[in-house]
Amino acid sequence: MTVPYWVQDAIFYQIFPDRFANGDLSNDPANIQPWGAPPTIHHFQGGDLRGIIQKFDYLLDLGITALYLNPIFQATSNHRYNTSDYYKVDDKLGSMLDFHALLDLAHRNNVRIILDGVFNHVGRGFFAFNDLLENGEYSAYRDWFHVRHLPIDAYGPGEAYNYAGWWNYKSLPKLNTKNPQVRAYIMRVARYWIERGADGWRLDVPNEIDDDDFWAEFRQVVKGVNRDAYIVGEIWTADPRWVNEKHFDGLMNYPVKDALIACLNHQESTEQFAEKVENLFKLYRRENLYAMYVPLDSHDTARALSLLGGRLDKLKLAFLFIFAYPGAPALYYGDEIGLEGGNDPDSRRAFDWDSAHWKGDLRDFLCELIDLRKRRASLRRGDYSRLAVHAHDKWYAFARILGEEKTVVVVNMSENVSHIQVPVKTVWPDGRSVRSLLDNRPFNVENGQINITLPPWGGAFLG
Repeated sequence: MTVPYWVQDAIFYQIFPDRFANGDLSNDPANIQPWGAPPTIHHFQGGDLRGIIQKFDYLLDLGITALYLNPIFQATSNHRYNTSDYYKVDDKLGSMLDFHALLDLAHRNNVRIILDGVFNHVGRGFFAFNDLLENGEYSAYRDWFHVRHLPIDAYGPGEAYNYAGWWNYKSLPKLNTKNPQVRAYIMRVARYWIERGADGWRLDVPNEIDDDDFWAEFRQVVKGVNRDAYIVGEIWTADPRWVNEKHFDGLMNYPVKDALIACLNHQESTEQFAEKVENLFKLYRRENLYAMYVPLDSHDTARALSLLGGRLDKLKLAFLFIFAYPGAPALYYGDEIGLEGGNDPDSRRAFDWDSAHWKGDLRDFLCELIDLRKRRASLRRGDYSRLAVHAHDKWYAFARILGEEKTVVVVNMSENVSHIQVPVKTVWPDGRSVRSLLDNRPFNVENGQINITLPPWGGAFLG
């Protein structure tokens, strides 16, 4: 099995299209909210593909190298996880010409774009379900879904009871992927968008299509068009079943995010944190671990800044860690300006383009981290080795090593200033001079260690 060569070097940026930027007022729906209004499940705020194009210089200045777009296909909701037409860009986002313009702009700047693939369920407007509603027992598409009995009640109150819906939602009828026609249809969709230049798929709830042969065929179809296309699964737990030659290149590595938030909120010890993030090395093959998508939050979770009580210092330390950890670090749009938000739909607030409202120096700090990761191959491709973890003083040190390039990372996960003696005898000899890669402070290796003082919730890269 080979994974795309580029993923471990990537810096991802996730965009929820309706909330990033409104670049074309002509496609705004009638029920649009004012930009920045409290988000709801039902209302739109006007973000579109032209908005992403117009703000592309902003993304390049930030330093990202890959975009993950939440669903862009025709649907009736602002989240678009209820697809009506997989072959059409949603009118409220633009057109196929807009998609190609965005794709061309991205590729000219060496930025890749992966799309959100929602193949477990569809919307009620999907042609096959619409046929079932119209024709009932005479529908040619009855076996495309999990029908318990007819007639279908798709719009009354309550949960879906005479057909299977995702989490029993009537609005999200679940596809019968055991049906060869359904399977062939999804494979055509998967091929279609890769042939048109998309660089991969992020797969929504793929564990709910519990069929190894299905995903093996999906992988073969996608890789047959572009062997370097990235396939990443939305699996929330650590589970090696889903990364192999029959499944995906990597997963959304939520366990790292969960461990970070728990430690930074003093719900778990520094030692427990270290064990959790290092145990993932035992579960996955190296090439898959280095191809993970590593988020701090997403459209499905509360914003990291909100989970951390609004503490920018904690958020900075969390980002410092994921930029030092194997896999592709990911920003969810607005993370870099301190956008807050609770659970869905509050985590889907509109991007605030007034820089006077951006919090502190957070964006500049992330630009530094991105630049550092690009400059230091050891942070992207190096071996990972624990140097020390101190449960009482709440600090953790590890090294990323690639040949002669060695980077030592130290994080202080406490409310106190920490005077840390980092054991580095396995990394550098005594007498070696190194520097902080963020502020250029000099350090010397003496008696197999480096003495460093870190502020509360501070971190350092040494090299």
